[in-house]
Amino acid sequence: NDNYPETVAVMLWGLDAIKTRGESIGILLELVGAEPVKEGTGRIVRYELKTLAEVGHPRIDILGNLSGIFRDSFVNIIELLDDLFQRAATADEPVEQNFIRKHALALQAQGIENISARLFSNPAGDFGSLVNDRVVDSNWESADELGDTWQGRNVFSYGRQDKGQARPEILQELLKGCDRIVQEIDSVEYGLTDIQEYYANTGGLKLAAEKQRGKKVSASFVESFSKDTTPRKLEDLLRMEYRTKLLNPKWAEAMANQGSGGAYEISQRMTALIGWGGTANFADNWVYDGAAETYALDAEMAQKLREANPEAFRNIIGRMLEANGRGLWEADEEKLQKLRELYDVADEKIEGVSRFG
Repeated sequence: NDNYPETVAVMLWGLDAIKTRGESIGILLELVGAEPVKEGTGRIVRYELKTLAEVGHPRIDILGNLSGIFRDSFVNIIELLDDLFQRAATADEPVEQNFIRKHALALQAQGIENISARLFSNPAGDFGSLVNDRVVDSNWESADELGDTWQGRNVFSYGRQDKGQARPEILQELLKGCDRIVQEIDSVEYGLTDIQEYYANTGGLKLAAEKQRGKKVSASFVESFSKDTTPRKLEDLLRMEYRTKLLNPKWAEAMANQGSGGAYEISQRMTALIGWGGTANFADNWVYDGAAETYALDAEMAQKLREANPEAFRNIIGRMLEANGRGLWEADEEKLQKLRELYDVADEKIEGVSRFG
């Protein structure tokens, strides 16, 4: 059915699931066409497949990407979901109405084991995609490297049988078929541009899927804290966040007035901006132009940040120069020269030989 994606990646994060009482799992169940069955105490004992007539759409296949906290905190839920995927894969239903079965049969034909494995995470006992480590250290040459890093860290399958078994063939096939990613955001406290985890995981998955598919993969976010839960596109959400936070004069002033901690927060967001450039090719010139004007080329602001936290200020400037070097930002030579001078001044201050005393 051309109207429906065959495979959707769903991000399952632990703290989000706890705070929303499992709304991200609800998204997954709706795609598969299933519902929870509870015992008398209210405990979920099974996820039951609804009939195709009840579902109203084909069963969508799932690539479930588990955060380390979700993986370790919800072992019972993971096993119930794994059981659901196995039953969906063996359901007596036409493959054009059950994409889980369709893809499981294709995997079986390749001689692959555990063909209904759909839940992937980092190695057992370990956390993170390491994409953010590479971005923070500026240790990457191409976007492909970041996608490969994500994929290499997420080939580990979890369920009733698998407890971190590497199943790269299944992950690769799921990525090849994945044409969209869905993630729930549970609060306004931390958005996509505030911390490194979003680009490192969601952005990393997007990049890995695009490499396998050979074309763009869309990412949509459901803001469960809002009355309007219409899925929002990644690019639209990034632009909205940059307007309301990083480039918002009131936000910038509030951060600058918080001293060292505020400068650090600005610095973190500049690093995340590079991360989204690397993983989602986000390269809107106006964002970098605005950041440069706000935090670097405004002499009063630059001095305030430099004095409050020289390391953070150096990173803010350094990320702007890095963005230009990576082709994410087109800036004129005069502006770049000014930024280089500011970087050198920050460097000198950190080394204790600042001409500003």
